[in-house]
Amino acid sequence: MNNNRLILGDSIEILKNIPSQSIDLILSDIPYGIGIDDWDVLHNNTNSAYGGSSPAQSKAGAAFKSRGKPINGWSEADRRIPFEYYEWCRTWAPDWNRVLKPGGSAFIFAGRRFAHRCIVAMEDSGFNFKDLLGWKRSKALHRAQRLSIVFERRGDDARAEEWDGWRVGNLKPTFEPIIWCFKPYRITIADNVAEHGLGAYNQQALEDCFGQTDNIFECDYDSGERGHHEAQKPVKLLRALIELTTKKGAVVLDPFAGSGSTAAACEATGRNYVMIERSPDTFRIMENRLAAPTQKELL
Repeated sequence: MNNNRLILGDSIEILKNIPSQSIDLILSDIPYGIGIDDWDVLHNNTNSAYGGSSPAQSKAGAAFKSRGKPINGWSEADRRIPFEYYEWCRTWAPDWNRVLKPGGSAFIFAGRRFAHRCIVAMEDSGFNFKDLLGWKRSKALHRAQRLSIVFERRGDDARAEEWDGWRVGNLKPTFEPIIWCFKPYRITIADNVAEHGLGAYNQQALEDCFGQTDNIFECDYDSGERGHHEAQKPVKLLRALIELTTKKGAVVLDPFAGSGSTAAACEATGRNYVMIERSPDTFRIMENRLAAPTQKELL
């Protein structure tokens, strides 16, 4: 019997209707809050400089035209963005804890910038923080501007020569953090495994997938896999996380399902899934992508 479900709607509201202790694993690539698109803006900052340019930026020179904000921000409202990300995580983290079975894991892709805010929100919502895993990509865009170019545009050739080789921005982003939290159990892991089938991890499954048991996974996309979503993750990576913490027949929840990579990984590993996605366009992509029939719900 197929118990898989695709739900179109806002997971923050839909989660309230999911029964307590009914989910074995939560695996989700949540919005990072860095403004990659409209769905990734999770703060109340209306400063026109966000995602564009402000008068202050324009005065600073052409180097800042149409750029995003630097990490130190341009105003007090800008500096509140990390805290607002924490507050946003707190709108759903308590229900994540409620729906998970004791000992159940939550794997979260939250980005390098605000992962620590998500971790604190999870802890403040009743989770235990277990580890920070890493996904290493073989390819990543590197857009750090050369500092010498900035000085050349200002006509400062001496400083351009002095600072040759230096850059403005971040190192090449080949590493993506994966937060691993779990819902506390009552006594011991062995007792919890006996009662709920959760709490331990399957080392053999990880060795079979990656040939090692390190907490950094080097993994690429399969041929033709990409193109469904701008923030898409490899199905192989998601499969590894699913098999690491659950047995066949488990129920996996993804409250920010996107194009359905988590569901594809569940189908490949014999797990059931509940996928929630609020964008109708992205939801249709997920529907078309998945081969197995599902119970579709519109909420």
